Amino acid sequence: MKTIAGIEGYKALVGEQLGESDWLRVDQERINQFADATGDHQWIHVDVEKARQGPFGTTIAHGFLTLSLIPGLTGGLLKIDGVRMGINYGLNRVRFPSPVKVDSRVKASVRNLSVEDVQDPPLRLSRSQQPGRPAGSTGSARADAASAALM
Repeated sequence: MKTIAGIEGYKALVGEQLGESDWLRVDQERINQFADATGDHQWIHVDVEKARQGPFGTTIAHGFLTLSLIPGLTGGLLKIDGVRMGINYGLNRVRFPSPVKVDSRVKASVRNLSVEDVQDPPLRLSRSQQPGRPAGSTGSARADAASAALM
C-alpha cells in the first residue's frame, strides 16, 4: 500500500500513476451472485448452455459487475494520511469496449488526473480507476474519471 502525506501530498501527485491491483478472476459464481443482487438474469450472463451458442461462445460478466469491482481492486492501493474517509462522488465517462468472458482475470490501475478544492465537500479529486484487460481475453471496462470526495 502506498502512503501519501496528506492532501498536499496527493495534490503533488497529479498526473502520476498511483498503482495497480492484483489480478482477480471473474468466475460464474460471481456473475450469478451479481445477477441475483441486481435482478439482471439475461441469458448471456447466467445461462451457460445457451451462451455457448451465443456471440461470445460463453457467458460474460455484466458491464456493471466489472465496474463494481473497482473499489475492491483499488481499495488497498493507497492510504492518504489525515483523511478520515473518502466517498464516491461519481463517474464522468464509463465505457465497456469489450466483454469480460467468464473465468477471465481483471486488474485495475489508478492514476491521479486532477485535484480540485471545493467548499462542500471540502475537497474533490478526480482519478481514473479502470479495470484493465483481462488476461487471455479482450474484455475490459474503463472508467475514465471516477471522482471521490476526501474529508
